[in-house]
Amino acid sequence: MIYSVLLGLSLASPALAACSRAALQEATASYVRAQAAGQLDLLSLASNVSYAENDTPMDIKQGVLSQAITIDNTRSLHDSVECATFTEITSATSKHPYVIHTRMLVAESKITAIESVVTDEGDWVFNATVHLRWSKQENWDPIPEGQRDSRATIKAAGDAYLNQWANSTLPVPLGTPCARLEGGAYTGERNPAANTCKMPAFPTPLKAGNRRYVIDEELGAMDILNGFPWLEASKPADFQTPSSNMFRLEGGLIRYIHEITVCATPRCGR
Repeated sequence: MIYSVLLGLSLASPALAACSRAALQEATASYVRAQAAGQLDLLSLASNVSYAENDTPMDIKQGVLSQAITIDNTRSLHDSVECATFTEITSATSKHPYVIHTRMLVAESKITAIESVVTDEGDWVFNATVHLRWSKQENWDPIPEGQRDSRATIKAAGDAYLNQWANSTLPVPLGTPCARLEGGAYTGERNPAANTCKMPAFPTPLKAGNRRYVIDEELGAMDILNGFPWLEASKPADFQTPSSNMFRLEGGLIRYIHEITVCATPRCGR
C-alpha cells in the first residue's frame, strides 16, 4: 500500500507548464487507438513512463494496453492546467468485456504517466452491456462558453460528493435531474427526470483517499481516481479499493456520475 500511495502522489504532482488542449486531445486519441489495437507503439511515451493498473505499478507491456479490445464507447477529458487527461472506455462486445478509466500525464507531447482503473466480471456491479446502453444516451457535449462553471466549482462538487461518504449530512450540489451509472447499475432508469444521485448513508463513515483529479471546464466535467474503503469485505475496513468517479456539471449542479470500483473478490464479497 505504501508503494501505491507514493505512486499516487507522484502522479498527482502538478505539471510544470500548461499544455494545449489540442496536444492533450491527440494524446487521448492515440491512447484509444493503442488500446483498440493492443499496440503500445501507437503511443508517444516518455522513456521513463510510469504505468499502474488498479493502484499497482507494473510493466506496461504486461498490462491491459497490450490487449486488443473492441471499444464500443469512449469519452475523454482534457485538463490543460495540469497537463492531464482522462478517458473512459466501455468495451461490451469484446470477448473479454471491460470498463476502464484512465488518467494520463503529458509533458512536451510525451506521455509520462498512465494509471488505469480496470474493471471486468466480478468487480462491483459490473455490467459493460448496461454501462454502454446508458452511457451512450447521455449528453457530455461542450458547455457553451458563457455558461461554463469554474474549475474551482467543478472540483468542489466532486469533492463534496466523496466527502459525503464520511458525513451524510454534508451538502452536495446535485441537480434535478441527476443520474448515477455505477458499474452496470443506473439510478435514472425508472425516473429520468428525478434527482437519483443522492447516496444513502453508509453503515460506517468512509474517507475516500488518494484522490487524483482531471478537470475539464469546457465539458463541465471531472474525474477523481480515489480509494474506496470498507467495500471489499476480504480486506480491513480502511483498505482503499481502487475506484474512479467521473462527474458532469451543468449550471453548478451535478448532472451525471459514473463510478467504477475494483473488487479483490467477486462483488467485493457482498
